[in-house]
Amino acid sequence: MVDDMEDNLIALESVLGSLDAPLVRARSGEEAMKALLRRRFALVLLDISMPGMDGFETAANIKRLDQTKDVPIIFLTGAEEAPGFTFRGYATGAADYVTKPFDPWVLRAKVRVFLDLHRKQLQLEALRAEVQELRAQLSKGPE
Repeated sequence: MVDDMEDNLIALESVLGSLDAPLVRARSGEEAMKALLRRRFALVLLDISMPGMDGFETAANIKRLDQTKDVPIIFLTGAEEAPGFTFRGYATGAADYVTKPFDPWVLRAKVRVFLDLHRKQLQLEALRAEVQELRAQLSKGPE
């Protein structure tokens, strides 16, 4: 969750806290990039209007790095900003948009979809690793 406004982060935590996933806060694009380089994320909720590195620049940086390029981004924007920012956001690599004030049920449903996809991706990666290990054992032959 990336937003320079503490009240917005608190609102996001209260809406998403019931999901079975850790929530990580960042108050700036720079702080978000540091967190993304330290661990793996299922999704980034990214405010567009932030001082310094705004949401578009942060998204471009996320999509530019091999380590983070596949992390989906949902942009959070004020309703008055949405019409002008929609095209630019999708061009930057956004998976979706949510306008503030957001509907808690809609946001929770959208986030849940990305969490489920992430969990399935992790399961698939574990299965692939297991298959590779079995193939390596089979290629060695009997001991």
